[in-house]
Amino acid sequence: MPKLKTKSAAKKRFKLTATGKVKRAHQGKRHGMIKRTNKQIRNLRGTTLVFEGDARKIIKNYLPNG
Repeated sequence: MPKLKTKSAAKKRFKLTATGKVKRAHQGKRHGMIKRTNKQIRNLRGTTLVFEGDARKIIKNYLPNG
């Protein structure tokens, strides 16, 4: 049997928490900050958790080794 490989794109975008949830960065913070309000920019800081249904798909298909 061949080994299961982790997708390189998912490796860069997602991390798993200690309890097995999937953590991600907020979207909309890469460029074009001049058109966003200061409140929007402030609220997009840090990370957030992926919704449970999507997280199951991500772990199964893209991060099989955790």
